[in-house]
Amino acid sequence: MSDTKNNPSQNDSLPEKQTKTKKDYGIIDMMLSQPTQRVVDSETLIKQTQNRVWRALKSGYEYSPAADESDKFLRKHVSSRMKMVVLYVDLVGSTNIALELPEDKVAIIITCFAQEMASTIRQHSGYVLKFVGDAVIGYFPAEENQLAPADNAVLCGKSMISVIQKGINPILNQYDYPDLAIKVGIDYGENMIVRYGSDAQKSHVDILGPTMNIAAKIQNMAKPNQILIGDEVYTRIHPSIQSTFEKVVWKNNEWKYRRSTGDLYPVYAYVD
Repeated sequence: MSDTKNNPSQNDSLPEKQTKTKKDYGIIDMMLSQPTQRVVDSETLIKQTQNRVWRALKSGYEYSPAADESDKFLRKHVSSRMKMVVLYVDLVGSTNIALELPEDKVAIIITCFAQEMASTIRQHSGYVLKFVGDAVIGYFPAEENQLAPADNAVLCGKSMISVIQKGINPILNQYDYPDLAIKVGIDYGENMIVRYGSDAQKSHVDILGPTMNIAAKIQNMAKPNQILIGDEVYTRIHPSIQSTFEKVVWKNNEWKYRRSTGDLYPVYAYVD
C-alpha cells in the first residue's frame, strides 16, 4: 500500500499498472513534500566512526557528552500527545560478548555501539530518548510533517547497519573481537510525553504510548542486521523507499499484535 492509493488526483494522472519513471517520482516528491535539503554523507559517517572506535580501543578515548536536545524538546511538550516515529535498535549477542571479553573491553564496545547509534539518529534529524542496556531508543517528531520523519527514520536504520558493518566491525576485527550485529524496529503513532515529578527542570521526562511498545515488539522480531517497520511507517515513506521493503509473512503465530479492527498489524522487512 502506498500513499498514492489514497490520492485520487494522483491515481488519475498515472494509468493503471504503469511503471513509474524518474519523472513520476519527481512529481510524487513534490506532492509528498519529499525533503531534499538534508543529505547524510555515509562515507564520512563511517570514517568518523572508525576513527572514534579505533581511538577508544587503542587509547581509551571517551565520547564527549552530546547536547541533550531531547530533554529540552520533551520538557517543552510535557503532558501533550504527539505524533512521532519511534526507532528501537538493539545489539545482538551482547551476552556472548560479555562472556568472551574482559570487562573493560566490553564496556568500551557497548559504549561505542550506543554512542555511534545515537550519533546516527541525530544525523538523521532524530532525537535520542534513552539508552536501555544494549539498546538505543530514538524518535522523530511528526506533528507538522508525517512523511519526512518516516523517511528519516528508515534511512537512519539503513545507516545504522552500514555504520556497524563498515565502520565498527572492521576495527573490531583488527583486535580479533567478534563482529557486532543489530536489530532495528520502527513504528509510527501518537504518544504521551510525561514528567515524573513537579520539578520542571530536573524531574525525569519520558514518552509513553502504544507506538513505543509496538516498535519494541517489532524490533524483537527482527533478524540480525534486519530492519522491520510497521504498516503505519510503510504507508508514509516515499514510494522509492517502499520498493525496498516487502511484507513479512509470519509463521506459527510468531507475530500476534492486532489492530482495533482485529486484523493482524502488517510488518515490512527491508530487502534491498
